[in-house]
Amino acid sequence: MITALKEVLRVAIPLMVSTGMFSLVLFVDRTLLLWHEPSQMGAAMAAGNLFWVSVCVFVGIASMTSAIVSQYIGAAQPKRVGQLLWQSVWFALATSPLFILIGEFAESLFRWTDQPEHLIPMQAVYFRILMWGGAGEVLQTALSGFYSGTHRTRTIMLVSLASGCLNLVLDVVLIFGLGSPSPETGQRFLELGIAGAAIASTLSFWFKAVCYAVLLMKPIERERYGIFRGIRLNRRMMKRLIYFGLPAGLMYVTEAGGFSVIVLQIGRLGDVPLQATTMAINFNMIAFIPLVGMSIAASVLVGQHLIRSGPGNAIRCVVAALLVGWGYSFVWAIAYVFTPGGLIALYSLSPTGVDSEAAFAIAETLLGFVALYVILDATQLILAGALRGAGDTWFVLMAGLTVSVGAVIIGVWWQPSTGRFQDPGAAPAALNALDWWWWVITGWICTLAAVMAGRFAQGKWQRMRMV
Repeated sequence: MITALKEVLRVAIPLMVSTGMFSLVLFVDRTLLLWHEPSQMGAAMAAGNLFWVSVCVFVGIASMTSAIVSQYIGAAQPKRVGQLLWQSVWFALATSPLFILIGEFAESLFRWTDQPEHLIPMQAVYFRILMWGGAGEVLQTALSGFYSGTHRTRTIMLVSLASGCLNLVLDVVLIFGLGSPSPETGQRFLELGIAGAAIASTLSFWFKAVCYAVLLMKPIERERYGIFRGIRLNRRMMKRLIYFGLPAGLMYVTEAGGFSVIVLQIGRLGDVPLQATTMAINFNMIAFIPLVGMSIAASVLVGQHLIRSGPGNAIRCVVAALLVGWGYSFVWAIAYVFTPGGLIALYSLSPTGVDSEAAFAIAETLLGFVALYVILDATQLILAGALRGAGDTWFVLMAGLTVSVGAVIIGVWWQPSTGRFQDPGAAPAALNALDWWWWVITGWICTLAAVMAGRFAQGKWQRMRMV
């Protein structure tokens, strides 16, 4: 077990730092928007979720590059890696026109979901700009899969740190601007608010893709993995990528779609519940997103060990990943229970209005929900990654689809009667509905953890292969 733990940490820690940087960027991005204009933070949350729903099925397909690469390495077929990588690149670039087209319908999408009228223009601008970076996000996912599949996760960490620093600098400049406010407009030079935050994110997506592309041009990579020899379209390999990747992508879209429906339902309650939810989710993401790195590590290690040394070592790596994930999540659970006020106080470092003060108080109580499910969230994420690494992607999809749809149906069907929080008479009903939706989120995650644990224990995944 000690050997497995060392192997997991060697692969996972750079990935956790990488994904942790992403969560930090999102946290700072939304906090800066709160300081610029509180309603912009809630708008960015809803629009960012819709962006992820729009691109995640394609990101999921591209993400299987890492697991398939790891199995090619385990099978001693490194020359096939370059061919697979190019199929991922062509797939990613082909998504760009679709994403830009979806962005043109931004306002209609938010109006259709009955968002508060004053938030719709901000949501539409944020979403439309992000969609220009959608193909960049798919592409960088595909290219980073080469490095995670070959266990060189330190490269992913360094690229992510560089991209994160770029994003943070651009956030500060493009949200708040430079210099003194103009006497005519009252705005600073380059002060773009929520649009600036979207531009910063879009540029960072493409920056990561360019970094990976440059690194892959090194002679040693071209020779060892046949990078240039695989440049042509290989239909058989493309079909394999889509066959194993599509369930992962659809799993992402069902989970993200379900979560977006819940956030949009909360948005209908008004600005304050949406702001409070965004604050709590931001802290949840700081705990959750680094565990995506642990999930990727479990995926590539399971894929490689199943081919190279059998299921025994794969199981030991998954158990080691769970132990690390549980320990990490437990620390955050303690913080959510005993210091919620200290965490939420980070949002009050800039002057805020009455609505924001009310949102702070509500957000503190919502962190109690996060504490309830954070360890089980780590469990389902790591086990789902392990199952995907073996090729059991269709079960992960069907389980996630069933649980996610069930959670949304239950939430909508039994939702308490609500009113806008801004109406004092409707505030208790709105808060009652807010608590209800957070109980739905908690039950959803607990059920996913139970289903993934049952499938992993059943053991069918041990006989699966992708190459």
